[in-house]
Amino acid sequence: MNKEWKGRTLFFLLLTVLVAELFLCLGIGSVHLGYDAIYAAVKEGIFGPLPVTAPKQGPVHDIIWMLRMPRLLLAACTGAGLAACGVVMQAIVKNPLADPYILGVSSGASLGAAAAILLGLGTWLGTNFVGVAAFFGAFGVSLLVLIVANIRGTADPVRLLLAGMALSTACSAISSFIIYFANDKSGVQSVIFWLMGSFAGARWEMMAAIMLVTLLGVVFFWTQSSVLDLMLLGDAEAVTLGRNLKRYREVYLVLSSLVIGFLVYAAGMIGFVGLIVPHAVRFFTGAGHRALLPLASVTGSILMVGADALARSLIPRTEIPVGLIIALIGAPVFVYLIVKRNYSFGSRE
Repeated sequence: MNKEWKGRTLFFLLLTVLVAELFLCLGIGSVHLGYDAIYAAVKEGIFGPLPVTAPKQGPVHDIIWMLRMPRLLLAACTGAGLAACGVVMQAIVKNPLADPYILGVSSGASLGAAAAILLGLGTWLGTNFVGVAAFFGAFGVSLLVLIVANIRGTADPVRLLLAGMALSTACSAISSFIIYFANDKSGVQSVIFWLMGSFAGARWEMMAAIMLVTLLGVVFFWTQSSVLDLMLLGDAEAVTLGRNLKRYREVYLVLSSLVIGFLVYAAGMIGFVGLIVPHAVRFFTGAGHRALLPLASVTGSILMVGADALARSLIPRTEIPVGLIIALIGAPVFVYLIVKRNYSFGSRE
């Protein structure tokens, strides 16, 4: 009970840090805003009679509510979703190096984006047709991985990894083929920038769906904590306890791919969060998923919001792809965590 109380205290502490960070980051950007003006604009947007998207409410309101607020909320959702899916993927394949993209999701999304940008596929889908194509690419590859892994066998962690590697290689080859023969330098640059991730395209029209999918995904996986704990023990041990993990693994893979697909649609490809955050949180909570999942989600949000603020402010009038910031922060931190203490992936302590 004492350990559970500590976990709840840490969760609400991190949640408070996230809220404070969101407020502070509203003042960061090419236009400097005082926090008195920010507070007034946020208060008016929440409690005022007009919707936040109503026109002619002043430049400060437009900067806060039309540009920075949806961007920061998208960053928070992306961090939470990728961290939670990273935790789930590491349990599904029993691999500490697993991240949300390990089963070919990233290659499928890249193929969809490359085909949309360089071949013009899906232009009829609307202004964000690149994100839609990437979503279908990511989700489609995940389903193919499941189908291939179940052919003449059971979709155990080894078969899932092998199927993911095979399809990832195939998608990467097709993407490279499209890029090589497209002969479109600006299009290639667009593909590369999209693969590095950005929250610049955040709009209120997409935020309701993104927030709902992310929240439902995190809450659902949290309710499955006991099953995820069993996955770390292995299929044989789970069977002795009366659980067949095959169906659970397939459902979790589909649902996590759905969450990742929505995040890729909105923000592009952002790596490392789903790998480093679960490990960092596991040092403090152990491998038990009941505490690990919510804490990893909030920590991922904090990291992503901070990375977006750095991406917008490090170089004046220039936005650095947020994926670069995450990689620069994540790689040395991950090495430090591994070197600092003896680390056991499946340890409950």
